[in-house]
Amino acid sequence: QVQLVESGGGLVQPGGSLRLSCAASRIIFSIFAMGWYRQAPGEQRDLVARISSDGRTNYAASVQGRFTISRDNGKNSVYLQMNSLKPEDTAVYYCNIYPPPDPSDDSWGQGTQVTVSL
Repeated sequence: QVQLVESGGGLVQPGGSLRLSCAASRIIFSIFAMGWYRQAPGEQRDLVARISSDGRTNYAASVQGRFTISRDNGKNSVYLQMNSLKPEDTAVYYCNIYPPPDPSDDSWGQGTQVTVSL
């Protein structure tokens, strides 16, 4: 069973930055496209950014120019650098393969909480 562990979240003021990390295990990481997803209270889980196995990236319009996704296949890890954070970025952030599995799939980790507030 795939294991995904997210870290790096926290409380930050508007305009601040955070770097999220996701460590994957029990998966041939290098062959999969990976994504970062987020879910705010009462909302569905949405794709924020994705990166192909060969490093091509794509972003949701709401984060384009502010967030950067990257990966290190040697470390089985994917990262999300978040700059110029806004209150509307507040959510629990998850990583998983792209396209994502069903929300009920056991591969989803606990996520990491990002709160942007004064």
